[in-house]
Amino acid sequence: MTAPEKFPAKAPGLADFLCFAVYSANLAFGRAYKPILDELGLTYTQYIALVALGDGDEQTVGALGEKLFLESNTLTPLLKKLESAGYIRRRRDPADERQVRLSLTPAGRTLVDQDPGSAALFDATGLGDDFRAVQQSVIRLRDNLVRATRAEAKE
Repeated sequence: MTAPEKFPAKAPGLADFLCFAVYSANLAFGRAYKPILDELGLTYTQYIALVALGDGDEQTVGALGEKLFLESNTLTPLLKKLESAGYIRRRRDPADERQVRLSLTPAGRTLVDQDPGSAALFDATGLGDDFRAVQQSVIRLRDNLVRATRAEAKE
């Protein structure tokens, strides 16, 4: 077993920042998705909201926001546009009028089920058999950072 790598003692350059690697990879994903989503008239954030709603109907706006790491002031206008486009349905929860429930419409379900661009983007990553391992590492990284920032907020 090898010892864990230590953070470099010298001042790090940009290439040494993991946060920059993740940030720039996110920008590259956005560029790769753009032509696909432009054809559908969607932004990346709108698309991932639809995919997240594909996990199950009747999600609350709050639950969707947590899942996507978005605040309601960002999510609400996005959801209104998706509703206007005919992809989602928003309705007040009859048991709690403060809650808004979200569901895909048949058009939204069709779009999510068609999964536009995923095969091409999978190939574009060049990760092949390593795809799931990299994805799980990024998820672990994200979850560790969320946990750390929540712990700091409580102190």
